[in-house]
Amino acid sequence: MSKSCSLVLVQTCPRAAALCWCRRREPLLRARTFAMAYAQLLAKVKGWLRIRSLLARQCLAEFLGVLVLMLITQGAVAQTVTSEETKGNFFTNFLAGSLAVVIAIYVGGNVSGAHLNPAFSLAMCLLGRLPWTKLPIYCFVQLLSAFCASGITYALYYGNRGVRVGDRVLWGGLNEQRWKSRIPLFPADALQNYTGGNLTVTGPKETASIFATYPAPYLTLKNGFLDQVLGTGMLMVGILAILDKKNKPVPAGLEPVAVGLLILAIGLSMGANCGFPLNPARDLGPRLFTYVAGWGPEVFSAGNGWWWVPVAAPLVGATLGTGVYQLLVAVHHSEDSEPTQDMECVQFKSSNLKTPAST
Repeated sequence: MSKSCSLVLVQTCPRAAALCWCRRREPLLRARTFAMAYAQLLAKVKGWLRIRSLLARQCLAEFLGVLVLMLITQGAVAQTVTSEETKGNFFTNFLAGSLAVVIAIYVGGNVSGAHLNPAFSLAMCLLGRLPWTKLPIYCFVQLLSAFCASGITYALYYGNRGVRVGDRVLWGGLNEQRWKSRIPLFPADALQNYTGGNLTVTGPKETASIFATYPAPYLTLKNGFLDQVLGTGMLMVGILAILDKKNKPVPAGLEPVAVGLLILAIGLSMGANCGFPLNPARDLGPRLFTYVAGWGPEVFSAGNGWWWVPVAAPLVGATLGTGVYQLLVAVHHSEDSEPTQDMECVQFKSSNLKTPAST
């Protein structure tokens, strides 16, 4: 309706004009009403779902953070192994693990602190930044999350193949002898195709290293323990330096990126011996999963009983690394919040201003 017609209608029949205006506005009003109702519903649902317990929220954030970390890390290794290094190599694995740490810290950093590692949680307890009563809870959540993430990786790269027996469809793993004589309904997934259905811990077609770490053939338990102590100690020194506001602080919000670069540096320099686990939950959780998923008890006996080294050594390394940084750097900070080197620079400039210029 044109503007002139609308004006005539208003002058001759105000009631009809009002009714016409309401009808034209009705779709907009309905849309606004729906938007308001939807916003109110979202607010109510958020109120129902929101957990009041701080510890519960921290556990959920820690669980999700470790899940993200493990999925990306294990996925990169699985892609490399099952493609026989045509779609990945040691560098892509280390890079994916480092980026996974960055993302995982962003996921839960402001809620749980994104510890992601029992060794780091222990260090925070030693520094008085985490109550000791929360240490076993954090460790359990991290272990559980790593176990669950391994199950997701297994489902993604292994899967179950269905077989038709008469008029029924059965499901099962190829590692079971009773499935070898059946005709699959679907093609084999990556792990099945790579291993032929044999889940092994050692040998040319081993796949256990996708989930947990195993030592190189030349590595002894003693040197492996030292490797993990030094690697985790270096990790703790680096993280404490990154978080130290009285040192050279990282710009706010970029701390996860700095930690990721630290992880990458450690991996590229100390990753050859055993894959630098540096994290008891990251190793023990997946190892427990592989034990129950078909790899068997060899996951604990391989490498001369290697399994306990990436569990115990990182705890020792975290303790030593924390102590080293505190004794050599942190306890010597001045009471002022400014970094020492910046204060010396200011003092040097002020002394130069006070000294008269020589002629």
